[in-house]
Amino acid sequence: MKDERGAVTAEYAIVIMAAVAFAGLLVAIMQSSEIRAMLVQLVQNALGSAG
Repeated sequence: MKDERGAVTAEYAIVIMAAVAFAGLLVAIMQSSEIRAMLVQLVQNALGSAG
């Protein structure tokens, strides 16, 4: 069998890098005023229909 020490650490590093990239994408999207307004409207509609 091949020695796989460090493989789990490398996998964690890849997952963390993907999460950081996704967070950066979300930040970039949320800086758009049109997207922010659409999300606020969506939340307001959801809260309005719930009660």
